[in-house]
Amino acid sequence: MGKKGDLSNFERGMVVGARRAGLSISQSAQLLGFSRTTISRVYKEWCEKGKTSSMRQSCGRKCLVDARGQRRMGRLIQADRRATLTEITTRYNRGMQQSICEATTRTTLRRMGYNSRRPHRVPLISTTNRKKRLQFARAHQNWTVEDWKNVAWSDESRFLLRHSNGRVRIWRKQNENMDPSCLVTTVQAGGGGVMVWGMFSWHTLGPLVPIGHRLNATGYLSIVSDHVHPFMTTMYPSSDGYFQQDNAPCHKARIISNWFLEHDNEFTVLKWSPQAPDLNLIEHLWDVVERELRALDVHPTNLHQLQDAILSIWANISKECFQHLVESMPRRIKAVLKVKGGQTPY
Repeated sequence: MGKKGDLSNFERGMVVGARRAGLSISQSAQLLGFSRTTISRVYKEWCEKGKTSSMRQSCGRKCLVDARGQRRMGRLIQADRRATLTEITTRYNRGMQQSICEATTRTTLRRMGYNSRRPHRVPLISTTNRKKRLQFARAHQNWTVEDWKNVAWSDESRFLLRHSNGRVRIWRKQNENMDPSCLVTTVQAGGGGVMVWGMFSWHTLGPLVPIGHRLNATGYLSIVSDHVHPFMTTMYPSSDGYFQQDNAPCHKARIISNWFLEHDNEFTVLKWSPQAPDLNLIEHLWDVVERELRALDVHPTNLHQLQDAILSIWANISKECFQHLVESMPRRIKAVLKVKGGQTPY
């Protein structure tokens, strides 16, 4: 009785061995239990091509998009990353003898490794600021983790009482679109929010200061004198500390610059690159606070509760979390150098 399916490499070797031993096709078929046609085909392939593999040609319908077509589709993707599946299919079919459908386009793109994803949001970096980012990275490319441990990071952030999450999905029937359980309520300006200023270094978390109004130069001067100064002198008594701040207008005001000049013998203000949230490590701590706020079982219902929740979350950020961020700075600098001042994945 003939064997269904292809033969294994071992079985093909048995066929070749039987024929080379002088057995006829009929004798080999009777001995091994294969059909005469199989014995003849396997031995003929071995004599003509030296073939000992059992691999057959691929079965099924021939793929409509060959290697050349995949290269063409890849060029279409590179030309317009935001093109829809319909647009890609339409553009691909132009000038082609055999057109394809959207399902074939989707299958081909997945085979090529493409998937539809939400794009990362990154700041728009001008040519001038790109050069400044590159200059900053070059100036600090030899800094080690030990050097970055001497930097205290600072920034402000605003947290809203209510969030608008466009990714929320619900299950409903066609006529339930206005059912209260199927609605997401919104509040203008997020129902208000709380602004805070904070700082930290590799050694410890610094203070988190609620800001009752929009921060101006006068308010920032109070923060610098009441919080930055004691933190820097305590953590870096040898005057080898660096204080990091971004280039917000209130940070660059004359009264602030004069104050730092008066205390330049106690610590140094790090000359910061513009448009560099990927290098400002405290941005990641704001993300930690935001995620923890969203994960609360009982969400704050007023600004006082929101402020208490923010302060509590900040105080409980683990030491491993912010120390890991500081240890990542050499890699971040290398990433900026690699893209010549452009956007990085951090």
